[in-house]
Amino acid sequence: MKNLVSKFILLLIFFFIVSCGNSKKENDILKTVEPKLDSIKKTNTTTLDTTDYNKRMLALSNYDASGKWPVKGPYPLKSATLPYNRIIAFYGNLYSKRMGILGELPKEQMLLQLKSEVLKWSLADSTLHTIPALHYIAITAQSKGGRNKTHNLHMPFKQIDTILSWAKSINAIVFLDIQVGHGDILTETKTLDKYLALPNVHLAIDPEFSMKNGKVPGTEIGTFSADDINNVTNHLINLVAKNNIPPKIFLIHRFSQRMITDYKSIKKVPEVQLVINMDGFGNKALKKSAYHDFIYKEPIQFAGFKLFYKNDNKKNPNGLLTPNEILKLKPIPIYIQYQ
Repeated sequence: MKNLVSKFILLLIFFFIVSCGNSKKENDILKTVEPKLDSIKKTNTTTLDTTDYNKRMLALSNYDASGKWPVKGPYPLKSATLPYNRIIAFYGNLYSKRMGILGELPKEQMLLQLKSEVLKWSLADSTLHTIPALHYIAITAQSKGGRNKTHNLHMPFKQIDTILSWAKSINAIVFLDIQVGHGDILTETKTLDKYLALPNVHLAIDPEFSMKNGKVPGTEIGTFSADDINNVTNHLINLVAKNNIPPKIFLIHRFSQRMITDYKSIKKVPEVQLVINMDGFGNKALKKSAYHDFIYKEPIQFAGFKLFYKNDNKKNPNGLLTPNEILKLKPIPIYIQYQ
């Protein structure tokens, strides 16, 4: 009798395991690619393996023979996000459905689609851990000067708190993006300090809307100098030291020569990881050409690549560049953004 009972229990366990395996839904599968926040939040307590770091940077260069990549510079502080993770980000603003996928879709649909993109990249390149990110435009450029005459608008902190909450629900990191208008980039950055002091929140700035000539944002392409970028880097250095947090990722959008000037004078430091994000839309050939001209030819540190769900597909029968196509670029982007 005992043998019969034992066999019956084992049979039940077998059918339970099989049924669980067969009934997994897409959302359950996608959960397997979510990162553990512990790996992002940990402070600088471990030893950086410089040999491993060098190998990863060489792999990201796609073994470029020109000597431009990988970029020489100081090793990052311990617990750095890059080059150990590839970031897959959704970009946008909650006030507008036209600024990006982040504000265009309902929350749950958007997060599920982000998880799906993370899974695609994880399958395309298993050599890097792939993590999701919400890239939120926290300060938007405006055609009108407003009360402070800076031609920008600050999003309410409650919106940023919402983004942080959404990010936490899928173990994502967060980027806060600044479109400075006529404002001062360092001054505007400091308004976000309470968020940038968090280990999972990083910074992005958009030279396109930095109008040093006093013109209205959006009427022509703006610019940031190396001095502008270095001033922000110095501030981030202080934030990292003060709060004992891992290095900050500092992302700068680019799709033209003018957007970043004097790139060789941009400082590289252990506390900040610089990503130049190739931001322009168009067909595949045009995007590859822009990446070569504005990322490959002017190496700074890490590379990013932006994909537009709508604009890249306009009059373009070939659609978006696929992960496998992007992985053939030199250097290989470590940050991928979808708008």
